[in-house]
Amino acid sequence: MIFEILRRVTTSLDFSYNRATPKEVVKLPDNEIFTVEMDVGNTDPNEIDWVPFALTHVEYPKGDFIGKILAISSLMPMAIIAGFITLILFRRDLHTITFFIGLLLNELLNMILKYTIRESRPMHRNVQYTEFGMPSSHSQLMWFFAIYSVYFTLFRLHQYPGKGLSALIQKIGIIVTVLVVAACVAYSRIYLMYHTWSQIMWGAFMGSLFATIWFGVTQLVFTPRFHDIVTWPISEFLLLRDTTLIPNILWFEYTNSRQESRARARKHLKSQ
Repeated sequence: MIFEILRRVTTSLDFSYNRATPKEVVKLPDNEIFTVEMDVGNTDPNEIDWVPFALTHVEYPKGDFIGKILAISSLMPMAIIAGFITLILFRRDLHTITFFIGLLLNELLNMILKYTIRESRPMHRNVQYTEFGMPSSHSQLMWFFAIYSVYFTLFRLHQYPGKGLSALIQKIGIIVTVLVVAACVAYSRIYLMYHTWSQIMWGAFMGSLFATIWFGVTQLVFTPRFHDIVTWPISEFLLLRDTTLIPNILWFEYTNSRQESRARARKHLKSQ
């Protein structure tokens, strides 16, 4: 899906250029043809060929409230991608970067499978990322994210102080939430007739399988080397960090920022 988005963005930019400088075909007396760029300000908007921006274009039956909700939920992959980019830019954690790399590889796998199997979607639409639907990229992305998050919650996430009923409730809440969201997004693609049941199920299977493999590789291969990677000059330049051994990063950052704030406040009062 991500690679399809990049392709659609490029295409949409081309369309934007055509709208900004529409061209008029002019015939010369000797039947030669050339184009003349026209000023948009002098062009009737009704004569311009407008196209939808396919990046976030989702159709649902008119007047169908459930369809509208499911159409909105099908945009969840965009929110996940935006969240990853935000976390990487502001936290620079190696595990988050590795997670996102796995997401990209998962989408690359989906594109390869789609253009290898070349199975059509159940309903033809003029605006869609690709004409092929096996397996569903939405389903594969969401189930990769959900299953990887389940593994991360079970084996890596520790709620301060790490034990007790509150920690258990938090873990169960995270697991149920990601699984329900993944299921809703997958079902929305069936309800809105973008995919068949088999396309959704195979997408979920491939996403879950790749998430299992990638989490295992991350835990056994990448994580033991994170402490060495952060010492590389390029890692120091990019401010990359490894928080693997910190049980609860939120609590760690909260306590450290609070202590630093109090220390600076006391220093400021003494200087007055």
